[in-house]
Order: sequence, then structure tokens, then C-alpha cells
Amino acid sequence: MSGRCGLLWDEKIVFSRFLEECGLTCEQVTPHLLAAPFYRGRYAALIIPTGFANPTYSRLLPALRASSGRIQRYIEGGGRLLVFGAGIDRTDAYDWLPFDVTYRHIHQKGGLECVSPHRCASLFSEYDPSSIESDGYFSGHRGEVIARMGDGAVLIRGSMGEGEVVITTIHEYPSRVFLKEFCQGSSETLL
Repeated sequence: MSGRCGLLWDEKIVFSRFLEECGLTCEQVTPHLLAAPFYRGRYAALIIPTGFANPTYSRLLPALRASSGRIQRYIEGGGRLLVFGAGIDRTDAYDWLPFDVTYRHIHQKGGLECVSPHRCASLFSEYDPSSIESDGYFSGHRGEVIARMGDGAVLIRGSMGEGEVVITTIHEYPSRVFLKEFCQGSSETLL
């Protein structure tokens, strides 16, 4: 099994070092590279950090939109996609995904309720569930709710073809247990 993942961001960030410390091979995929029609990379998982839709932090959103067909084929072909909070209150922040997701940006800290025993609930297994930070919630979506804070879903997942999409607003690094299973538990798929 492979541990090669693509971290989609404008420049190298600390998150990539965390992924490497978890034993994963991490390749940075910039917005220009992602949107380039000639680009082809093979990954077990793609990870999109918090703030991807906020132009203060990143220029990734236009590239995601330009590559939405490629991303859909990647997922359908067996790829795994982990997406964090958009970091800005935009109803269209997730319009590049192959299914509808509506995000509401609001910083909150509190108790997290796991409502599904699905394996991706391990995303927050290294944290105290009574005191989790989140940068929002999903007010509308097509997907299975795994965890919520209050009435809002903060961790959802969906399957498409042979692949999987996990979307969260939890404002913490994913647990090492989750990353090992999510990134090393699948074969590499062409993006």
C-alpha cells in the first residue's frame, strides 16, 4: 500500500512536515500545477487544508474549479480526498466538488458528537472531543454525517465510484491513526 499524498496549496506549509512525520510521502501540488492541462500525478490521497477558498490565505479555489472534472475522475477511479474548512463564508466554496456541499463559516469551540461509527471518525481520535475547535459547519450536503457540533455537521463523507471524499471543518490536524489508514490504505490513483 502507498502513502504518497498530494497537499494542494500555494506554497510549502507546516502541514506538509506533519504529514511527513506521520510517515507519508507528501508532494506539494500548487494551484498552477493543478490547473495545468498537462499535469498528471498519482496519489493515494489528496489533502486540501483549511482556508482554501479565502483569497487572504490561498489562490487555490480557481484552480479547484478549473480542475473539477479531473478531481471527479480521480475520486471515481479510487482516489481519496480530504478537504478542510473553506475559511470564508461563501455558499459556493465547495462548488468544484462532484456533489453539493454548503458551508457556513463560524469559529466555534466545544463538544464534538460522533454520530456514526464509520472509520473516518478516527480523524479526531487524538483530541479531547469535549473541546474541539471548528471553523464552521455544513448547513447542506449530500453525504453521511460522521460528527457534529450542536446542530451542525462538522465531519461528513461520501463515496463516488471507487473513491471517497471526507470533508471536515475541524480545525485540528487529522490524527496519525486516520492519516495512516486514509493515505496508506489505498492504491495510488491518477489525478
